[in-house]
Amino acid sequence: MAARTIAIYGKGGIGKSFTTTNLSATFALMNKRVLQLGCDPKHDSTTSLFGGISLPTVTDLFAEKNARNEPVTISDIVFRRDIADFPQPIYGIELGGPQVGRGCGGRGIISGFDVLEKLGIFNWEIDIILMDFLGDVVCGGFATPLARSLSEEVILVTNNDRQSIFTANNICQANNYFRTIGGESRLLGLIINRDDGSGVAERYAEAAGITVLMKVPYNADARDKDDSFDFAIRLPEIRDKFQKLAQDIVEERITPCEAVGLDFMGFVRLFGEVSNDAPVAATADELFGRQKNSPVESAVAENSTTGGDDLKMIRCIAQLAPEAQEIYRMVEQEKRAISEIAELTHREESAVRELLGTARRELARLFFEN
Repeated sequence: MAARTIAIYGKGGIGKSFTTTNLSATFALMNKRVLQLGCDPKHDSTTSLFGGISLPTVTDLFAEKNARNEPVTISDIVFRRDIADFPQPIYGIELGGPQVGRGCGGRGIISGFDVLEKLGIFNWEIDIILMDFLGDVVCGGFATPLARSLSEEVILVTNNDRQSIFTANNICQANNYFRTIGGESRLLGLIINRDDGSGVAERYAEAAGITVLMKVPYNADARDKDDSFDFAIRLPEIRDKFQKLAQDIVEERITPCEAVGLDFMGFVRLFGEVSNDAPVAATADELFGRQKNSPVESAVAENSTTGGDDLKMIRCIAQLAPEAQEIYRMVEQEKRAISEIAELTHREESAVRELLGTARRELARLFFEN
């Protein structure tokens, strides 16, 4: 029987490796043969699982073997841990990735899966494969289990902060996209880790149509267990939550979600009022420190077809006497009639025409003298 494959996604640092490790341990205690697959360039998913040991990675082993023209074998990259009070060993693999700044982590994920598929990973006698995936990067390599339907199911891990929920929403949208083009990975739901009781993640889940599978409150003893490379499920209050979730998964009691995720504005409005104003554009003049045009100059420059002459005329208008400048602008720029201007300025129409004539003669002199 083929292994049950579950991809666990979350923002870096919110506890997805903690969640994956304790879920792996729970399945093992249920007498299931479990493989935990770390899919993060930091290659630390299985550290607690293996009592603090850092496993050799597929990326490193493949490079070494390839340099010697030797094939990678299962024993090179798959490791087991036998735990005294567990009925089954737990298996672990770290895909790994390049050193910081020295390559593409997503490319390492894709290459790692290529190696594992050649070694027949999906035909091994394993009951459950848990894939611990970094979710806060956009590189397509990290969407490999969704794009290629390598994971039957997806679980999102989040806290109650906006950024980790934003990451979860992105993965939900990605999974929905791949489903529209033939992908088969199903979203089981969302786990709220270090739950502070604020209800923020639950509010998001309700709006997005995602099932909350489990809430794990912050627990200092659980943190200490994890920091000392032990299992938090040794604590009864943590064990009970993971046992229920694992049992629900094994017995297929969880109905997959049809959530597509929230669009950006729908998402940010969960956290407060959002302005509908368009952003104010910066100008080249202000960024290069050039003299700032007046609003009228800027408008003329933006719509200008003759460029320099239009700006020159604007500067000439600014040199007119205030009364002449006002009348000229109302006629030439606002396109008002003489009668309307006379009424607005409380002048006789003849006085308006006289001021307009004076303005035009003065503008002609200023323009051609400059």
